Amino acid sequence: MDTYATAHLAASGGSALASVVLVVVGVALVLGLLWAFRLGYRVRRREPAPPRPHEQPRMPESGPVGQSHRAREPNEMPRPEDGERLTPHDLRPTGGRDSDDQSRPRWDRGSSGSFGSGGPGVR
Repeated sequence: MDTYATAHLAASGGSALASVVLVVVGVALVLGLLWAFRLGYRVRRREPAPPRPHEQPRMPESGPVGQSHRAREPNEMPRPEDGERLTPHDLRPTGGRDSDDQSRPRWDRGSSGSFGSGGPGVR
């Protein structure tokens, strides 16, 4: 709210009524804020408490479960016959399949890997 306009309104000829209206609006705003705070407090009390440290999920002692490392290769895109348009049901349900060669590429000693200019590197 503009302070100058409020002061001007309060100093004008109908200042008694304007002052009463401003006080009533101010009290209504404060009561609304107090009601909202109290409502939020009640809702928060009904919510379950956050889990305690001993209730937190833990990794099994045997290590992570269900992880696998596989090399994948993309499915070939089917060629449409007679120039027809491909629709989603013409495609395979997944984006790739397991590769026949499951060996993983390794870093070669003496090469720069993915950094630098691809020179011989430091030996």
